[in-house]
Amino acid sequence: MLEQLMGLIQDNSQDAIVKNPAIPNQFNSDAMQTIFSSVVGGLQNQAQEGNVSGLMGLLSGQSGTGNNLMGNPIVSGIAQNAIGSLMEKFGLSNSAAAGIISQVLPGVLTSLISKVSNPNDNSMDFGGIMGSLLGGQAQQAQQQGGFDFNQIGYALADGKLDMNDVMRIGGSLLGGSGNNSSSGGGLGGLLGGLFGK
Repeated sequence: MLEQLMGLIQDNSQDAIVKNPAIPNQFNSDAMQTIFSSVVGGLQNQAQEGNVSGLMGLLSGQSGTGNNLMGNPIVSGIAQNAIGSLMEKFGLSNSAAAGIISQVLPGVLTSLISKVSNPNDNSMDFGGIMGSLLGGQAQQAQQQGGFDFNQIGYALADGKLDMNDVMRIGGSLLGGSGNNSSSGGGLGGLLGGLFGK
């Protein structure tokens, strides 16, 4: 996932970074890496805070596309972090850094969503991304409850499910037996937002 994400950032940074005189050419890679770190860090923070439903909604395209994405709270947090990092590392003004992010981030996320939510594109999928973000907890959810991020993500992406359906499915898969209480607050807390607990 990480290599593909960096590739999307490189693809979407030509005008905003490479051709931008505010960022000297020797710092182009560093600027792209800064944006990459903000995207990955922002998504990981959401996963660690238990906002699985928000992540699934974002990755399945439930949060709009293009510039509409910038209104999503997850994306807004990523953008603010990236703007601050660019200002700090490269001495850019707020407006210059915000201009770069507004050019790069919507294209990166739209491409990411397009790849992830397309079942015919196996370069990235919901299970791989959620596995990267959640680590062993995603695998534990799949093993204990049969929770399949790909199946649910693709159903969200094509409109067959909405987030209320996902919460009901999740509640029936992991919430019913009580046998999973040994996983403690970690898994339960992590998936609580998705399952409505």
